[in-house]
Amino acid sequence: MSSEPRVDARADQAHLSDWERKQRQGSGWRASLRRKPGGALALKIGSLVLGGLFILIGAVLVVLPGPLTIPPILVGLLIISSEFEWADRLVDRAKDAAQQAWEQAKAKPVRSGVITGGGLVMAGVLVWAAIHWDLVAKAKDVVGL
Repeated sequence: MSSEPRVDARADQAHLSDWERKQRQGSGWRASLRRKPGGALALKIGSLVLGGLFILIGAVLVVLPGPLTIPPILVGLLIISSEFEWADRLVDRAKDAAQQAWEQAKAKPVRSGVITGGGLVMAGVLVWAAIHWDLVAKAKDVVGL
């Protein structure tokens, strides 16, 4: 028999938060990857990069009126929240904000449709103008590129 004291798995995890305990349990591919050397770090970096990309897409969509910016930001936060507890808390707040925006849009569907449609038309006009008057090339000339 070994002289090393046996540590109960529950007692070993007593200092962990519920979120951390949930992350350590599991039997999927992520749990398998976490057990490998450097796997946990790779998951954190991968989720941060991929989630950040979705959040960046949502931030770019902010220029368009309407609820178009919310879904990619939520997807990005969901991806990041799979590895970071602080992002999990943000997901809960973002879900509440998205639900409020959806309720407001449902309360005035015509107004929401007109605002969203108008924003898409404006974006289309801006793209058309940039192509028609070759604004990108003119901007490059002004900047010196």
